[in-house]
Amino acid sequence: MSQSTDRANSRRITANIFKGSVGNLIEWYDWYVYSAFAVYFSAEFFPQGDPTSQLLNTAAIFAVGFLMRPLGSMLMGRYADRHGRRAALTLSITIMAGGSLIIACTPGYDSIGIMAPIILILARLLQGLSLGGEYGTSATYLSEMASSGRRGFYSSFQYVTLVAGQMVALGVQIILQQILSESDMHSWGWRIPFVIGALGALAVLWLRRTMDESEQFEKMGSKNRESAGTVRTLMKHPKAVLTVVGLTLGGTVAFYTYTTYLQKFMVNTVGLEKEIVSWINFIALLIFVVLQPLAGALSDRIGRRPLLMTFGVLGTLLTVPLFMMLERTDSAFVAFLLMMAGLIIVTGYTSINAIVKAELFPTEIRALGVGLPYALTVAIFGGTAEFIALWLKNIGHESLFYFYVAGCIAVSFFVYWRMAESSKVSKIEAEQR
Repeated sequence: MSQSTDRANSRRITANIFKGSVGNLIEWYDWYVYSAFAVYFSAEFFPQGDPTSQLLNTAAIFAVGFLMRPLGSMLMGRYADRHGRRAALTLSITIMAGGSLIIACTPGYDSIGIMAPIILILARLLQGLSLGGEYGTSATYLSEMASSGRRGFYSSFQYVTLVAGQMVALGVQIILQQILSESDMHSWGWRIPFVIGALGALAVLWLRRTMDESEQFEKMGSKNRESAGTVRTLMKHPKAVLTVVGLTLGGTVAFYTYTTYLQKFMVNTVGLEKEIVSWINFIALLIFVVLQPLAGALSDRIGRRPLLMTFGVLGTLLTVPLFMMLERTDSAFVAFLLMMAGLIIVTGYTSINAIVKAELFPTEIRALGVGLPYALTVAIFGGTAEFIALWLKNIGHESLFYFYVAGCIAVSFFVYWRMAESSKVSKIEAEQR
């Protein structure tokens, strides 16, 4: 009877994590489609100019979308801590669908002039609002639904689906590149992935409506629920908030550098063909996805801190050499190996950052505590990484960006060095005893 109950409970956990993860995948697909197809639609929304300037404009709007993420995390985090994780996740996917549909239907600069980039900005603001709420709530849900002793493994699926969303965007790009001409991709083909994203988001609504609510949220007392999700309650945990900021800073800059900016770097600086770069990114990210649960499971055995420390040391020391070698290569295979080296290093952060943050906060403030300081840090540093890189290239000092990334990781290393092992002081585990 006990074994039967355990199996049923395991199936229930797996089913709920699958439902939450698929929705997370679609959210991040919708977010990354913008970056993946920027090389095709940048000229559509802005006046004629050199490619770097047009990409700089689209990168600026990419960064603007990040500015809404703190607001989204605050609103959705409060909503999730008061009304439940499932309700907040369902709302976030609905907003994301609307943003993608707007981008898909917006005419170009030649048709409506300055209104084209304005509408593009508004759509990205909507998507930023959605994604801001998605991260903290999703990290909280996966961490709370996971069984004790396997939280690192299960919570790693947040980045599995996050990166898988980017891979699906790249996969769609590769398929379209095979069936459409270059001119068709620039004129109308780039709209197709946004339509796919909007339809996928609507389909995910049903899955999220059938998820179980987190038991920890359901067991939260009425007294705690009254103060749940407020900034005042969050400020009672200043050390946890600052820890989230510190451990996120280097990780988010490195992550967006290697998974988002590197595609443009290989085209714009290294000089590789767009189609080849798409394949390099797709294969590297596929391996990266496989590494996440392996590293997450490892953290359940040896702790979270050793993985973070490994990322901090290697990221600080090797980022500049990796970029300098990549800048000088003309080999697609060497470019792939260098990108893969960077992604392996970043895995020390991505595989476990969700569970580390969730373990720092009690149930009544967990979604807001995980989401808001993370979103603020990502908005300031992660969202601007690509813009800073392109701006430095535009003024002739691109190599300074390599040192900027290494410096951000170094700051986080000091946080990892001083922080306690989160699995040993986990608020999630303490509440279940």
